[in-house]
Amino acid sequence: MTETRPPRTLLGQCETLMLDMDGTLLDLAYDNYMWLTRVPQAYAERHELTENEARQALFALYERLKGTLDWYCLDHWSDRLGVDVLALHREHRARIDYLPGAERLLETVAAARVRVLLVTNSHRQTLSLKSEMTGLDGYFDEIYTSHELGYAKEERSFWEAIESAERFDPDKTVFVDDTASVLESARGYGLRRLLHVTRPDTGRPARRHPDFLGIESVAELVPERG
Repeated sequence: MTETRPPRTLLGQCETLMLDMDGTLLDLAYDNYMWLTRVPQAYAERHELTENEARQALFALYERLKGTLDWYCLDHWSDRLGVDVLALHREHRARIDYLPGAERLLETVAAARVRVLLVTNSHRQTLSLKSEMTGLDGYFDEIYTSHELGYAKEERSFWEAIESAERFDPDKTVFVDDTASVLESARGYGLRRLLHVTRPDTGRPARRHPDFLGIESVAELVPERG
């Protein structure tokens, strides 16, 4: 396990806080609904398939592309599936919401002497839509997306690009994400204060990972009032 100290103590000991978006700050229930239900439905309608046939075909594609830039790219999926994926996302934008305690954390760190970065694999179109619905983008000193850097967070080059831009100290940086493969990539680059969100989707039970210190919600980072 990388980090063993109580989560609430970490903010006072870091200079840079890096936060993932989907499943860390925003409820992954929206994304799971879109990619596991709504997109397969639209794909089935477009290509005259049963929903089961569409899910089988799409889930195989998802598995092959997982962790790559194409997996996170709405343009790629729209072209590949013959479906306007962004339009589908906009159609169901009312489902976008913060995870419990996430907005409180953002308000807390906004008043602290911590540089707060959003580091996300999200496509810029998705980021814009989610910011439009939540005001999320207003809380960060800087936002880094995998598409702008040219690498997914699962790749070492992503972290090299951020350090080149930020010059952050890995020993004084806390990174929070819900995806173990991303945390493994960050650890391989040299980050040690890593936290794994165990309940990224409020509609599903928490799932811990043996290699990382787990928090159910980023609210666990907010210091208790004395």
